[in-house]
Amino acid sequence: MPRKLSIKQQRAIEILIRLKRLYPDATCSLDYETPVQLLVATILSAQCTDERVNKVTPELFRQFPDARAMAGADLEELETLVRSTGFYRNKAKNIQGACRMIVTDFGGQVPQLMDDLLKLPGVARKTANVVLAHGFGINAGVTVDTHVKRLSKRLGLTQHTDPVRVERDLIKLLPQPDWENWSIRLIYHGRAVCMARNPACDRCHLADLCPAADPSKVDASGPPQLRSLPST
Repeated sequence: MPRKLSIKQQRAIEILIRLKRLYPDATCSLDYETPVQLLVATILSAQCTDERVNKVTPELFRQFPDARAMAGADLEELETLVRSTGFYRNKAKNIQGACRMIVTDFGGQVPQLMDDLLKLPGVARKTANVVLAHGFGINAGVTVDTHVKRLSKRLGLTQHTDPVRVERDLIKLLPQPDWENWSIRLIYHGRAVCMARNPACDRCHLADLCPAADPSKVDASGPPQLRSLPST
């Protein structure tokens, strides 16, 4: 007999269903060909737009296509190549440090375990979740970037702002196969509709499920009825 879902779980799943309908083709917006390139691009995306990263990485990956090449690169050259992404010295240092560890400790291949990824310089859970999900198809957690953190709180699914605590709350509400589906589509929604300063609640397909849009329609526990909730 299926476990009965809480009201908040039901509401989270309804939101997920609608997000899938709204953004059926949503995928990682970083350009890459290999897991190590995805790792590098994700490190570069910190406090930088994916669009900017995608302008930088073609030349970066042309010159240094894999972990061994990155590990042996001249650090100043790496800094020059990634300068426009911001915080370039720290990013270049972390990229080279991560690639050196990949070469020395993991045979030149990006590890596929969360604990191993977190040993790499510049890699926290957000980056590790992105790499595992999009590089290997492994849903080890929920990627929490600024959009996911902001929208999850607005939707009443967490009261936290710390990414790790937000992730713990979301893991309890969402089916594991959809952990990355949630993140990637919520990111699209945050960019297109639920902006930080002026959210377009009047054209938001989640407004009736969102306490921030209209508290009179739904409280933080969830709506009284869900139209699309699956039976399992």
